[in-house]
Amino acid sequence: MKAAPPCVLTINGGSSSIRFAVYESGEKLRLGGMIGRIGLKGTNLSVTHAPGARPVPLPHAATNHRKAADFLLEWLNSQPGFSDVKAVGHRVVQGMNHSEPERVTRKLLADLRRLTSYDPDHLPLEIELIESISRKHPKLPQVACFDTAFHRGMPMVAKLLPLPRRYFAKGIERYGFHGISYTFLMEELRRLDPAAAQGRVILAHLGNGASMAAVRRGKSLDTSMGFTSTSGLVMSTRSGDLDPGLVYFLSRTEKMTAKKFQQMVNHDSGLLGVSGTSSDVRDLSASEATDARAGEALDLFCYQARKWIGSFAAVLGGLDTLVFSAGIGENSPLIRQRICQGLGFLGVSINDARNAKNAPVISLHSGRVKVRVIRTNEELMIARSVARVLHLS
Repeated sequence: MKAAPPCVLTINGGSSSIRFAVYESGEKLRLGGMIGRIGLKGTNLSVTHAPGARPVPLPHAATNHRKAADFLLEWLNSQPGFSDVKAVGHRVVQGMNHSEPERVTRKLLADLRRLTSYDPDHLPLEIELIESISRKHPKLPQVACFDTAFHRGMPMVAKLLPLPRRYFAKGIERYGFHGISYTFLMEELRRLDPAAAQGRVILAHLGNGASMAAVRRGKSLDTSMGFTSTSGLVMSTRSGDLDPGLVYFLSRTEKMTAKKFQQMVNHDSGLLGVSGTSSDVRDLSASEATDARAGEALDLFCYQARKWIGSFAAVLGGLDTLVFSAGIGENSPLIRQRICQGLGFLGVSINDARNAKNAPVISLHSGRVKVRVIRTNEELMIARSVARVLHLS
């Protein structure tokens, strides 16, 4: 009997969710899904048994990530063929100077624990997920895939923050994030148009978290997120870039602590803060005709995105390809159209009919810049990385 192909389990932990997938040989999706609303009412396991299948909600109460991970592993163990899983890959948001995916070792875990002060919102949860799997399956190899790795080769001028130099020696610099998504997008662009992948490219990962990257000859030259994933573009609930003087001003006028400021700029700002009603582009688009604040929130999102595209075109010395991706970038013709308005001077021009259909190419044939919509797939990128690191075939 022919042996079953080795499978990779991918784990992508967020602040209130765990996305997972099982890939055969690092490529073919066998199983995928998500545990959502961890720590909140209505926690559920939504399962996709195959690409295109409808999710099946499985209610479960999980008050923290450890309980959610333990439940997920128990559920996966009960699924036919889980014994084919030969390795686990994790998205790790902050990797500092780790520039490639790495097998998890005691030393790597110790390094990550030392980095938790740099990313207290993500790293403790990600370490907990790794340790949960180690407890349940101590012999199963695990690989960490770092969101910062794509940007580690950025020029020094893009890494430096204009602070006293001693802070740079302590690791306070611009790291950039969404690197797993950007790595996947560049692989797809190389597959679709190898010449374009060697040109001047701006990648726009626009989801609940949003960022852009300026890429030339396949290398990241700059990115909108910096020391933390709060910076850069306006996002669903994150502020993006702010005047740093606000910290002192609000501490004096409203007695706002650093912890409360952190809560505000990460969870109460962005589209939600400006609109006062919703962090979801779909909700705001539906209500902007009767709610001026909803319209202003969308206008600000698109205006800031347009500014970043203009600044990155300057970094690149021009623009050949613009790629929209992630939840908003892939599914909102309105947002893409608004962002691209006024970018004609760069050679960006949109075909309205193709844009409305979320077509793979939405630019006019006559436009100097090719504008693409590419669906990102962080889980598949993680699976590929694990297969490569562990030489699975």
